[in-house]
Amino acid sequence: MKGLLFKIGVLSVFLALVIGSCKGTQDTVHISDQEKMAFQQNVGDTVKIVNDSTEYEIIIIDPGFDLWLRSIAKPEWYYTQSYMENRNRIYVAEWNYRVTQPQRYDSNLYEMQINYNPNIDYGLEVNYKLYYYFIYFQRKYNQRLGPFVPRV
Repeated sequence: MKGLLFKIGVLSVFLALVIGSCKGTQDTVHISDQEKMAFQQNVGDTVKIVNDSTEYEIIIIDPGFDLWLRSIAKPEWYYTQSYMENRNRIYVAEWNYRVTQPQRYDSNLYEMQINYNPNIDYGLEVNYKLYYYFIYFQRKYNQRLGPFVPRV
């Protein structure tokens, strides 16, 4: 009996150590000082994406985004177009859902729906700027539009 109690005691200590050492993974996002400067910009800069052949136009008016895109974002060739298209589909779907739920989500953040058709080839530049706007937006406003941590 004494040996059994000793084994149970050792097992209890072992389990306590294992459980105590297990920490939940935190999806913290590190924001650099340079990125914070871009987020704190008050002057509105506009990024306009126009393609006459597909007759679309995207206008992004968010102070600091242009500076952030030029100084923080990875180069245009870093990800493939298909990678960014796949992420954009997820982000657009969640964005549009939030636009339709103003009682749950801040209507100052989610003002207008994005008409993004996955069957249209918008090209690398558009997908790049849209993808990085979603990354910028999530990092600046501490939002999560998908299952991915918004990393640069």
